Formats: sequence, structure tokens, C-alpha cells
Amino acid sequence: MRAVRPTAIAAVTAAALTALSACTAKSEAKDGDAIQVTAADSTCDTSATSVPAGQVTLKIENKGAKATEVEILFPDDRIVSEKENIGPGTKYTLTAEVKAGSYEIACRPGMKGHGVRQKLTVTGGSAAAKRDPKLDQAVAEYRQYAQDQADATVPLAQKFADAIKAGDLDAAKKAYAPSRLGWERTEPVAESFGDIDPKTDTRADGLEKGQKWTGWHRLEKALWADKKIGAEEKTLADQLVSDLKDWQRRVGKAEITPTSMANGAKELLDEVATGKVTGEEDRYSHTDLADFKGNVEGAQKSYELLKPVAVKNDPALTKELDKQFTALNKVLDGYRSDQASYDFVSYDKVTETQRKELSDAVNALAEPLSKLAAAVVK
Repeated sequence: MRAVRPTAIAAVTAAALTALSACTAKSEAKDGDAIQVTAADSTCDTSATSVPAGQVTLKIENKGAKATEVEILFPDDRIVSEKENIGPGTKYTLTAEVKAGSYEIACRPGMKGHGVRQKLTVTGGSAAAKRDPKLDQAVAEYRQYAQDQADATVPLAQKFADAIKAGDLDAAKKAYAPSRLGWERTEPVAESFGDIDPKTDTRADGLEKGQKWTGWHRLEKALWADKKIGAEEKTLADQLVSDLKDWQRRVGKAEITPTSMANGAKELLDEVATGKVTGEEDRYSHTDLADFKGNVEGAQKSYELLKPVAVKNDPALTKELDKQFTALNKVLDGYRSDQASYDFVSYDKVTETQRKELSDAVNALAEPLSKLAAAVVK
């Protein structure tokens, strides 16, 4: 779940989809080669408005009092590359590969709303870089994985919706967590479109002014907190299925690259750290650990597909990633009530000490995972 970004999504052209290839791991870019981005609570200053095609590096500093998010965006608001949760006084380096065209750099104080934006023109051409054929295979396999997850999600969401429409509170509760797994495994793909995630996976505190609350978490509140199913919930259940079918249709059009796979894996770990470990994601049902597992599985899938190249470029990194994925999965699986299913202990039963253990395992994995994108493009 990410903060909503209201926008009218324009038609996507094949030419526009060629632009994405990003790396958000911290790096040391030369200041003279980078665009300096100074973010504050009401401003977003950039040192350049035009750069040649190829690698674009943003040297970001947040001088505001709020955490911010900085993004490079297509004209239709699809994300080229982003970094969320840049805290006050924090610096970060964001690198992307972009082709000629028009873009925007957006700073979003508080990580909500349209944000403060600056135009960015990318000039000239960009020759396709030669890369290991194994990376093309990884992209193809991940694309199929993302489609398979979407295809599997729709009937599970329909089962959830059918239970709601039948007024069966217990059956709807039972169907809720399974309906989310495919989404949680591949959420960065859905987020790249900009408009689907806000309709399906926004929490109450992520709503923009005037935005109607729809999707899983609105229904979650009805089932667990309100303990009732009314006409509105039945309508929202149908809308959720419709929105997820839209996601299913659009997955094949997503721009997927080796670096977007690597960065997406890190984004999934960030999702765990900012929502699941804290218990904020599924605050009514306390099914956070099932979502947690889905995020980790999605991150691990990307890593495993990229590993044949990463292990050649940085064997020490892949050794550490293997170790930390194993450690995190071991801790997480200790909370499964049934090892053959996705039935986990209710998260409100997990103590603060246990949550810290989970958080420490996530952080131990997140640090080396942030280096994966660099390892596959060496």
C-alpha cells in the first residue's frame, strides 16, 4: 500500500514504455553529473531542467520538517523511479535510465497529494545497452510470474466478494487474507500504473481530501470493526473485483526491467517495514503476517530470477542475501499456525519483543537488498 496519487491516467504508448530502468540503491554519484534536488515542505528545487538521455542521477536533500517522497514521472504519472520516506535532514541518491522525452521530478511532502513538481526534459537518443541474455530471461519469467499472480488473485477476490454479497461474515473474513497474496507479491507492478493501488489498497489514513474510501481495507473495517455487511459493502465488493480485473488486464503492459525488478524487491521490504511490522496494514483483521509473507515471497522471486547474473558480479552480496532471506523466512514461518497454508498467528497476539525480532530480520535483509540493482547492471 502506498499513499494515493490522484491523476487522470493518459493512454500509454509503446514508445513511452521503453523509458524505465531504475536503481534506487544508495550510490556515490559525482555532484557535477547529478541533478541537485532540494526538497522542503512547500518547495522542490532542482539544479537542472534538461539532461541528455541515459543515466540520470538525483542528489536529494530533504530540508523540510516532514518525510518526503521524490519521484521521476512520465507525463501520465507512471513512475520511472522513486524513493519514499526520505526523512527530514536526510540525503539520498536516486539513479534512473531514461530515454529522450518529457518527464517531471516530484517532491511529495508527507508522501501525499500531487506534490511540488519541476519539468525535466531529456534530450537526444539512447542506444540500447548490451546486457547479459540471462537478464532478458529473468524479465520474461518475472512478467509471467506477475501475470500468474494477477490471474490467481481475481477468483480469490471473487470468492471474497461472493461471501460479502451473501452476507456471510465468517466466510468473508476467511477469504480476506488469501485474496490479497498475489497482490502483495507483485504490488510494485500495480503501483507503477499510479491509479490502481489507491482504489484497492488504501488505508483510512492514506485518503486524500474528497477521496472515497474503497478496496480491501474499507471492507476489512466493515467485517472486523463494524461487524456488519450492508448494501454499500456489497457494492464495494463488486468494485474491488472490477478494479482487480483492470489490474489483471494491464499487467502485460507494465514496463519491467532488471533494475525495476531489483528495486521492486526492495520496495516490498519497505512495505513490510512501514506497514506490516508496525501492524498498520491490516489494523482491523490483524492478518498482517500473511501480507508480510506475500511481500517477502515477491521480493525473493525477483532476487532468485536475477541471481544468476548477480552472483557473477557480486558473489559476496548474493551469499549475504541468501543468508538473510533464509533467516527472515525462518522467523516469519515460526508464526504460521499451519506450515502448509498461509494461516498465521493474529498479529495482535505478537508481542513487542517479537515484533522487534521481525523488524531486525527485515532490516538485515533490506540493507543488502538495496544493492541488488547495482549488482545486476555492473
